[in-house]
Amino acid sequence: MKQGLSLRVSQHLALTPQLQQSIRLLQLSTLELGQEVEQMLDENPFLERQDEVADREAFGLAQADAPVSLGDSLSEIAIESVAEKSLPSNDDGIFDSKSSTTSDDSAEPAADDPSRTEPEWDGDGTVDIAPDDSEWGSDAPPRGNTGGDDDQVSAADLAFEHVTLQAHLHRQALGMRLSDTDRAALYVLIESLDDDGYLADPLDELAQALEPGDEATDPDLLVRREELVQHLRMALGWLQHMEPAGVGARDLAECLRLQIEEMRNTPVARAALAICDHPLEFMARRDSKKLAALCGLDEPLVREALAVIARLEPKPGRRFANVARNVVVPDVIVTRAGRGFKVQLNPDVMPRLKVHDVYASALREGRGNRTEGGAHMQQRLQEARWFIKNIQQRFDTILRVSSAIVERQRNFFMHGELAMRPLVLREIADELGLHESTISRVTTAKYMSTPFGTYELKYFFGSSLGTETGGNASSTAVRALIKQLVAGEDPKKPLSDNALSDMLKEQGIECARRTVAKYREALRIAPASLRKAI
Repeated sequence: MKQGLSLRVSQHLALTPQLQQSIRLLQLSTLELGQEVEQMLDENPFLERQDEVADREAFGLAQADAPVSLGDSLSEIAIESVAEKSLPSNDDGIFDSKSSTTSDDSAEPAADDPSRTEPEWDGDGTVDIAPDDSEWGSDAPPRGNTGGDDDQVSAADLAFEHVTLQAHLHRQALGMRLSDTDRAALYVLIESLDDDGYLADPLDELAQALEPGDEATDPDLLVRREELVQHLRMALGWLQHMEPAGVGARDLAECLRLQIEEMRNTPVARAALAICDHPLEFMARRDSKKLAALCGLDEPLVREALAVIARLEPKPGRRFANVARNVVVPDVIVTRAGRGFKVQLNPDVMPRLKVHDVYASALREGRGNRTEGGAHMQQRLQEARWFIKNIQQRFDTILRVSSAIVERQRNFFMHGELAMRPLVLREIADELGLHESTISRVTTAKYMSTPFGTYELKYFFGSSLGTETGGNASSTAVRALIKQLVAGEDPKKPLSDNALSDMLKEQGIECARRTVAKYREALRIAPASLRKAI
């Protein structure tokens, strides 16, 4: 075998720790980004949160800058003059996002988080404070309570304090005269309720969990469990008479019966109770003829009873759910500006970070120390700098993509979702010179506040449907049109999927019946048989 030397030229892309962090931060949601920032603040001593108001903010696109009026300028000058008299001077430079380095997103590979060891944030060997080590995101208010004493609670906080279903029931139990055993049994049942107010666990299983053991070794175990079941059964009766009506039910039929029993004893209420004793599938189909035959009642009376049942609450614990956790905070805010629209980042979601100048100065003064600890601290300093730059690049990319979406979907922001045009990720990627996977990461779990509501960025992308004129219609606009047609239908004669397909064809949109059914289910619209008025 003959040995020799040869040269080979090849290209490959190395995923540096900086690039990996940039990709990971780009796909995080606002909540996940906040958690990432808090973790980095705890781990890196060179990173700190800037609480003072910055002199100015230099990030984002030039076309996104808002003009400042003369009155606002005079107000800012007055505020700055007062601050200079009351606060010590600070000569730190402001972080300029336009001078930061960016990575080539178009060369981004598909695998963006390979398994790796501890990242090495190798810098250029300098420990001097860079001009861009100062704060970024100056408009965002600092987190935490700035009111001073943590023990002080405002009246607004008490007014909006969330009360759980269990707490509401425990308060009612305090007014009941019960023995210690019965009160304990009622406590167990209340704590066993699910979020909807149902008791999913059978009483026998609850008693077995409260009295564990082996029947072979303990002959009195069955007796104690039977006594415990009796206490639980009595407590269940008290629970099911508490407010809200229907709480403590084991199934939907029992929940409806408990609510009907709270009504006056009328023929309609008795008919509703009789309907609940039969399979609920007849009630779901609104088959008044079948129910009238099964219950031995007149069909008009059955229709009145079905109307009463339709007004009942199938989930008694729903109004005690903590809806505040489902509030969506937009990343981008779009407002009208003359004949166009202004796109800007939401300052409430932008973290205000800077490199700790005291620690960085101390490291600079001791840079002659070449120990292992000094090299580690220099690595942590470089890591803090890259973290600030990657967060800035994340928001810059979100702003660029959002601006491109607003430009492409201008008709939506003027006329609503019926004017939505077809749009795919590749169109935005080609326009901005980014990779399609980058656009997918940007539009996932990022939200935009518009004059018509708050939407996820992915909402503005949709496939196209052909029209008779040879053009294309957005699937989002077709879904909005279906929703509009259903809202204007006759309740006594609801539109079927075939009828909706024909009406769309009359407007020049080729949409098959299966496609209409798919869009209707996506809009959570019931079939025509269930939409028919009783």
